[in-house]
Amino acid sequence: MIIIQMSGGLGNQMFQYALYLKLKKLGREVKFDSTSSYIRDNARPIQLAVFNIQYPEATKEELIEMTDSSMLLKDRIRRKLKGRKSKEYREEGFGYDPVVLTQDPAYLVGTFQSELYFQDMKEQIREVFRFDQSVMQQETLAMKDTIKSTTSVSIHVRRGDYLNAEEVYGEICTDAYYDGAIKYMLEKYPDATFYLFTNDLTWADFFVNARPFANIVVVKDNTEYTGYLDMYLMKHCKHNIIANSSFSWWAAWLNSNREKTVIAPAKWLNSAECKDIYTDEMTLFDSEGRLVREAVQ
Repeated sequence: MIIIQMSGGLGNQMFQYALYLKLKKLGREVKFDSTSSYIRDNARPIQLAVFNIQYPEATKEELIEMTDSSMLLKDRIRRKLKGRKSKEYREEGFGYDPVVLTQDPAYLVGTFQSELYFQDMKEQIREVFRFDQSVMQQETLAMKDTIKSTTSVSIHVRRGDYLNAEEVYGEICTDAYYDGAIKYMLEKYPDATFYLFTNDLTWADFFVNARPFANIVVVKDNTEYTGYLDMYLMKHCKHNIIANSSFSWWAAWLNSNREKTVIAPAKWLNSAECKDIYTDEMTLFDSEGRLVREAVQ
């Protein structure tokens, strides 16, 4: 048996579920631990239900066996004498780790943020990640129609929790990055309308007012618990400017426009090499607003 520890927000959950589908395709028995990372009061909500997704949950007994965490006296003594016999396997770094696909039994811990884990089943993944229309709000559906009627470009700006971890996320998606990306889009699509998605709406007007050269519309009213509506709208934009965030990564990846332009930051994290996060369809800009790489045709 394989147990995947679910963690993080919707974007991370989607990568972990995509790995689940890959392992199932390989013939493995796979379940989720969706409790260990979500017991804190400030934990992000699990939102895979917006895709009508259900998943098998590991039992408490299965988790104890997989992680060798029994509190019985005999097991505590054994661990003291011989060490823990946990089957935990942590993803190596933040790149594609093919060893992940070979572990069985295993308790898998990681983000698994690479298309390489499921590159042979991309169409199946897209089919699975179809939003349940019953959870859509009327205002969202109306905005979707507006977005689809324009030369729409999504802009995702992640603030909030990113501001509290500058050593990991800081000075990557800078003002210069967004300026370079917006100007690049305007050169290709002079009639573009930009739709700004951010988790810091009190700051959004500053972003807009600093860029009078672009027509930018702020998308409002979605909270942490309805953030999936932002992903839904971003995926319906014709083109995407993403942040170093798995959330907007998936919005761009699910965008079905065959002629789409996707711009991503050339660095993903300050703390690790993340080259496998990038797909061939991405055009990369650095923190100075300079073009680093065009999309691979």
